[in-house]
Amino acid sequence: AGAVPAEFVGKLKALWAARGSLNLSALGMGLAALILIVLLRRLFPRFPGLILVMAAVSAAIAMLHLPVETIASRYGALPATLPAPQLPQITLARVTELLPSALVIAFLAAIESLLSAMVADRMIEGTHRPNAEVLAQGWANVGSALFGGLPATGAIARTATNIRAGGTTPIAGIVHAMTILIVMMVAAPLAGYLAMPAMAALLLTTAWNMSEPHKWRGYWSAPISDRVLLVLTLVLTVMADLTVAIGVGVGLGLALRLRDSRFQAEEWRTPDR
Repeated sequence: AGAVPAEFVGKLKALWAARGSLNLSALGMGLAALILIVLLRRLFPRFPGLILVMAAVSAAIAMLHLPVETIASRYGALPATLPAPQLPQITLARVTELLPSALVIAFLAAIESLLSAMVADRMIEGTHRPNAEVLAQGWANVGSALFGGLPATGAIARTATNIRAGGTTPIAGIVHAMTILIVMMVAAPLAGYLAMPAMAALLLTTAWNMSEPHKWRGYWSAPISDRVLLVLTLVLTVMADLTVAIGVGVGLGLALRLRDSRFQAEEWRTPDR
């Protein structure tokens, strides 16, 4: 099988052309994992159903010797240690190519982290320092890039979970990061046995939950300009890519807000460092 195109329309054409190679065992196990995840989340929302379903489906595939790919068979053994840090090759051509996407990702990451901080403020009745949040995130992403990592942001879901567990200081985030590092170093070999259909079911449920279906009715009752902006961003995300959708959506959203803005100058203040 050849590489699947990155474009949405080309990807649909490639998938349709490969319909004859459908693996019924993988499809069945993926559907079983999806159904089990949904049922466990509805019946036992506090139960760690995701981990158990993925482990159970992967074990069933191994015991039944089904022709289903795992993470290790598709991508090889997962590393259990951090790579050595290295500086990327910086050229004018690469900077010109990546700078627009980097600015959009940095803007989105900053907004996400500040939203997480605001949620945490309401939960613990505290006050965050926005400049410190953004600076810390910037340095963290520089360090992540040196080790080949992806851009990271503050996550509302993990922040809220951390606070409910009793964390109210930055030490909670440090402990969280150290725990993930230890789990990666210890459990990385075991993760290679996870079946790809189980991973697909996990990603489908995660994407569905991230879309927040319970808020769709509220979104559709918003003003017509907001609905147009929502649909435009959705279409651009699918048909173009995320950075284009974010850039156009944020630009058009700011223009709409400036048109309807009623803020007075005295309502603004210089944020604390």
